[in-house]
Amino acid sequence: MFFKIFTAVWFVFLFTFTQPLLAQERNFSSPMDFKGRYLISVSDADMLASAYVDGKLGVSEGDDALSILPLEGNPNSWSAKEVPASNSVAGPPASVEVTPDGKYAFVIETWGQRPRAKENATFKDLKFGNRLQVFDLSNPKSPQMVQDITIPLRPDAIRINSKGNLIAITFNNKGGGEKTPLGLFPFSNGKVGTPVYPSIKGWNNKDRLIDIDWHPKEDILALLNESGSNIRFTRIDKKLEVTPFGNVVQIEKAPFRVEFTPNGKHVVINALYWGSDIAGRWIEAPRGSVLTVRMNAGQMKAGKSGVQPRHAMISTIKTGVSPEGLAISPDGKWVVTTNLERSYLPYTDKRITWYSSLTLTSLDQETGQLQKINDFAYDGILPEAAVFDNSSSYLAVATYDHFNDSIKGGSIDFWHLVTDPLDRKRVQLLKTNLSIPVTRGVHSLVIAR
Repeated sequence: MFFKIFTAVWFVFLFTFTQPLLAQERNFSSPMDFKGRYLISVSDADMLASAYVDGKLGVSEGDDALSILPLEGNPNSWSAKEVPASNSVAGPPASVEVTPDGKYAFVIETWGQRPRAKENATFKDLKFGNRLQVFDLSNPKSPQMVQDITIPLRPDAIRINSKGNLIAITFNNKGGGEKTPLGLFPFSNGKVGTPVYPSIKGWNNKDRLIDIDWHPKEDILALLNESGSNIRFTRIDKKLEVTPFGNVVQIEKAPFRVEFTPNGKHVVINALYWGSDIAGRWIEAPRGSVLTVRMNAGQMKAGKSGVQPRHAMISTIKTGVSPEGLAISPDGKWVVTTNLERSYLPYTDKRITWYSSLTLTSLDQETGQLQKINDFAYDGILPEAAVFDNSSSYLAVATYDHFNDSIKGGSIDFWHLVTDPLDRKRVQLLKTNLSIPVTRGVHSLVIAR
């Protein structure tokens, strides 16, 4: 009898006092340590993704929005703060920018708002936008618009230099770009100054200056020509005059976004292979690509002026279909594209892919060499943008909409870059369960680091 009582008491003791210890030792949750201050995104609530195909905007889901997602505390309690900000998905995912100090955000309006009184609105009902909106983020939980400026029609992309004192905006050649493809806007003490619209030597205004990027250390702009499929570099002086810097480099078809590597030696570019010779212009496009161009690859003769730097295309890899979004990790080791595939087609279209994808590529930013890791599919619709966190181990992806219609709105989804400790060549991008709701139509995304 004593032995039975002793055994029972012993088991009670073990269960009561050791279970908490075991629970502390075993953590069944995957790590999530996304480094950064906050994420900033914009959502176009005016149209369904399928409007790209059939022109039907569908039911509006509220107002266009600027969303601020503070990256503090337990990720499971994260939520985005939103304020109205007119914007449009119909353009490159380059509609929002943040100052290097994270104090201000800028939003450009590529297309204006849909007519609210018209229930069956179509894409033809939209008019070109012409606004630059400035938001004070000193309290990221309560962003405030502080300027609303009229600019030329149909801005395509916005970037700010590393000093945080000069904004560059491109204008579509079918809008304001017919006269001026580039605007330079001084920025100081939270205010946008008087813009300059410089001439660009050798530029044909019938071409589309679809994207730009500032060098991380100098006032050098990379200018991406979508229609001409080329990239050029220019210096911007204190008078905001633009001087060509080296040769124009021919690249691959329908380039879309350009990013300097962190060390400034290369630019990385995604190419979509869209065009009038593609069925549906983009609907049946082949796989896209990512490529690198080395700035200052050598020297070349330049007439009476002596020599000029020679830039050169270095490396290229294939991605998924329509790789609209492009992200480079802060450590310069990884490149990700967000691939639309054909996720945006109407559900009744037999060509639809019931998935989108990300393409992960390794990058040697010293040599510019790329090596594809893999494509990673998931069930989101129209992911147009992504950013790495400060650790280069996590990725935030803007998902425009969901195939599961019970999920309202868009979302910022979080991915984890994982390497097998026993086989460093085995690298995976894993979609985590962390997904933060934002207004439907999220398409451009940046991070305040």
